[in-house]
Amino acid sequence: MSQELVVALVNGLFRGSVYALVALGIVLVYRATGVFNFAQTEFGTTGLFAAFVAVEMWHWDYALGLLFGISVAIVMGLVTERVVIRPLRHSSKVTLLVGTAGVATTAIGIQFWLTNEQPIREMPPIVEGSIATVLGVAITYQKVITVLVLIVVALALAAFFRSPSGLAIQAAQQEATAAELVGISVRRVSLMTWGIAAALGGLAGILSGPNDTFTAAFLTFGGGAALLPGLMAAVLAGMRSMPGALAGGLLVGIVEQLGALSALADLPGPKATILFVFLLVVLLLRPEGLFARKVVGA
Repeated sequence: MSQELVVALVNGLFRGSVYALVALGIVLVYRATGVFNFAQTEFGTTGLFAAFVAVEMWHWDYALGLLFGISVAIVMGLVTERVVIRPLRHSSKVTLLVGTAGVATTAIGIQFWLTNEQPIREMPPIVEGSIATVLGVAITYQKVITVLVLIVVALALAAFFRSPSGLAIQAAQQEATAAELVGISVRRVSLMTWGIAAALGGLAGILSGPNDTFTAAFLTFGGGAALLPGLMAAVLAGMRSMPGALAGGLLVGIVEQLGALSALADLPGPKATILFVFLLVVLLLRPEGLFARKVVGA
């Protein structure tokens, strides 16, 4: 196995873990409310910015700064649901989509304003150094932590959806009127869903931040670098399967990195082109999505 291939697989697994966290949030919101959430990665950039401020500017303990960043992301998700989604809940899906896009654009604008459009330093990694070297390729602690976090999140979500609160979300998304009749508050379920999705976005942003250049616009994460692949992973999951979103994210990350080694790498915007070609082929062969089959507990 060549060194280039090992690098592609390692980076693909890391990026795929970030994409999977984004896709899980997108699928969760869509399943519960039917909304395509274009603000999912901005929950991540906002959480990352808050963590950066706490750690680098306020000199908080690193762990406390990360918790602060995730908490800010959750608050943003709750505010989005209460201020944007709930008032528009009877509007068309296009209107709701535009509403989430407006939230994303507003977040980017605020980040520009707070930093005076000047680049700021990179967020330091959670743990410095490498855990091992494979064929000359360093496996950093940050990448290992990212994959482990995805595994823990997947197990936690599986357990959550078997709890009373998780079952309430599934009941509300399947038949809202019947859920209301048995005492399940659909509004509370919606709020809970957006909070969880925002937490997933915050995790994705914070884990990705130390590995990308951290700029005032945060577009290395929130713009095209994670939103498009995350959406593709969600589409591969049929927009409904949580395990499918996890698998789709990992697959998209690996395909993106392996594709960069192919002849398509010479095309303009190689990574985006490769992903579009891959998604097009998959949807032509399986329009409902590669992982659309319902899985127990999904």
